[in-house]
Amino acid sequence: MIDPAAFLALDALNSLGETTTGASFATSTGDVLEVSCHGPGVFRLRAGPNTRPDYGLVVGRAKPCAVTQPSADAWTLASGDATLELAGSPLRFRLLWKGKPVAESITDRLPRGGTRLPAFGRVRGAPAWVASIALASGEAVYGLGEKFGPLDKRGQLLHSDVRDAFGVNTGHSSKNVPLAWSPGTGAGAWGVFVNTPSRVTHGIGHPDWSHRSYAVLVADEALDLFLFAASAPAGILDLYTQLTGRAPGVPRWSLGLWMSAACRESGDEAVALAEKLRARKIPCDVLALDGRAAWEAGTSMAFRWDPQRFPDPPAALAKLKSHRLRVSAWTCPYVTTEDPLFHELAQRHYLLTTAYGDPCVLGGSDDPATSQSTGAPRFGIVDFTNPAAFAWWRDRHKALYGDGIDAVESDFGEHVPDDALAFNGDSGARLHNAYPQLHNQCVFDAATRHQPRDAGFPVVWSRAGWSASQRYPLGGSGEPQSDWEGFAASVRGALSLGMSGQPYHGFAVGGSYGAQSRDTELVLRWLQAAVFGSHLRMGGAGGTEPWALGPEGEAIARKWLSFRYRLVPYLERAVVQATRTGLPVMRAMPLAFPGNALTRRFETQFLCGEAILVAPIVAPGGEVEIALPPGAWYDLNTRVRYAGRQVLRYRAALDQFPAFGREGHALPLGRAVQHTGEIDAADPLDQLWVFGAPANSLDGFTQARIEADGDGGFTLRTSPGVEVVRFGA
Repeated sequence: MIDPAAFLALDALNSLGETTTGASFATSTGDVLEVSCHGPGVFRLRAGPNTRPDYGLVVGRAKPCAVTQPSADAWTLASGDATLELAGSPLRFRLLWKGKPVAESITDRLPRGGTRLPAFGRVRGAPAWVASIALASGEAVYGLGEKFGPLDKRGQLLHSDVRDAFGVNTGHSSKNVPLAWSPGTGAGAWGVFVNTPSRVTHGIGHPDWSHRSYAVLVADEALDLFLFAASAPAGILDLYTQLTGRAPGVPRWSLGLWMSAACRESGDEAVALAEKLRARKIPCDVLALDGRAAWEAGTSMAFRWDPQRFPDPPAALAKLKSHRLRVSAWTCPYVTTEDPLFHELAQRHYLLTTAYGDPCVLGGSDDPATSQSTGAPRFGIVDFTNPAAFAWWRDRHKALYGDGIDAVESDFGEHVPDDALAFNGDSGARLHNAYPQLHNQCVFDAATRHQPRDAGFPVVWSRAGWSASQRYPLGGSGEPQSDWEGFAASVRGALSLGMSGQPYHGFAVGGSYGAQSRDTELVLRWLQAAVFGSHLRMGGAGGTEPWALGPEGEAIARKWLSFRYRLVPYLERAVVQATRTGLPVMRAMPLAFPGNALTRRFETQFLCGEAILVAPIVAPGGEVEIALPPGAWYDLNTRVRYAGRQVLRYRAALDQFPAFGREGHALPLGRAVQHTGEIDAADPLDQLWVFGAPANSLDGFTQARIEADGDGGFTLRTSPGVEVVRFGA
């Protein structure tokens, strides 16, 4: 329970003046409250000191808006279709969209007067703040990053706090985003973003706090909130990613299969794996040298190839790349104290330190590179707040790219101790959440500068992240337990991350730990779902390579990986849309169909792009319930048309998977290839699957287009080499 006496409620009666972008007020706690507009539908409320680093989480700037004072203690800011109303005593707000309220401050009042929690308030005796928003009955709330429980966060107490979660079975996660939104109750959608690197606790209709309120506790010296209003949740993600930065595109080859190479004995194991992929006709684009596959054991990250396994790294990588594969290498921001590099970085003051100026180290009982107790030496932590250390670490990757790697897997970053001190003056407690974002930025910048010219967009397969990590794609899956519940949680985590402004997600097919024996059905169902995500990887020590699934399992895996490669032209359209709007490739039902109550509780099904409904089978036996959204849907297996707004009990054989085409849309498919280098950029299409009467354009494809004929109908035009496959009339 929370004691209301623990807070000082904020009043803001005295205006300090207006600007073209907002107004400022003197408050009852002595703090200045600044209220500003950052474009139509985006309002900022900031109170408290402004002395600590902000880590560049927000890139959007304040913009002009209309500021009026309708009464002595009330103010309004208006921009576009959104209006923010403020009242001063106590400070509270009301957010309107097209003149109708979509959100307001807490309305939960106590019998003796006042609200159960302040609308805005300071925590007595601590650098912490609270803000509280009213929730209507049945009002759902989504977001907060990669969270593995129910997508609807209503009733939960959750923390935005980057943690090594050791699985996907708790509220902890490595990728956190203190952004939450609600589709609202009919007038429009609203969202709230807490701009801080510090820990945020979210009581979202949590019964121990207030079942009718959403309260955030912010452990920082200042309260910095952004409020969003839009017609639909997609608009909230658009506004949020405009504010914190759009995700860039990703290279075509990154959309292919990433195969983990756990070459523990010799680098020849990786070559043998490459040869096996091609010999068995398993489509693949990236060979990922994971964890201990490339570097000397016990060194963590020292930028030195293991001389036993890789005596000549350029020659070894050239062998791999001769099979038309790209190579990614594992890195992390930790350096063992027993390595000469640790002492070099310490002398340069490039490591986080203790209060006494000594390098801060992680304990040696848990080896971060394996998440196992190994008796490994202790590790220093690179200080990316030091510009010189940032540049040094970034440019140390140049040699790796020169050796032949194409991408980096940036692992870890969750372990900054609270008592560490950084070059920029922040404590570890405040740096902790922003640290993995700084790490991702560093290795992403390294890719931008040093990767091969033919690699296209830079890409980093990262483990951890914070608010604006979408700027440095992509976020790999957590470490799911290798069972059905781990699979289901992994899907929910991907969808939750997508609802938090990060459009790309990399599935770890089959999970990471805990399997007593390989469950072929589980791995194949996981793979089938991952085919419709933005990115996927298989293999490694877990035995999820297709040939480890037996002859039948291998044939089914090959079939679905082949279809994945045929999907690449379609996936690239979804990627372009992500860069322009913030919409994820995988779209959860509350995001894709916010007004449809039927589909909302089906929390593992999703839209892939705009045209394909995907319903992962997350339990053994081949059956799943599917809630069909409004419209009509065509079963990709049978071509049968189903009316929307109904629930199907669907059964699929192991080589089939429930996926449905959306009526009025078309699905462009390429040719079956062994790697994306075989895709003809000028002539990528092989077939066009058309679901009913086409009503949506195919912008971006010269081989196929849909043209309105002026009479409410459409004409489908395709190049001679493109086969049209019609579903329905």
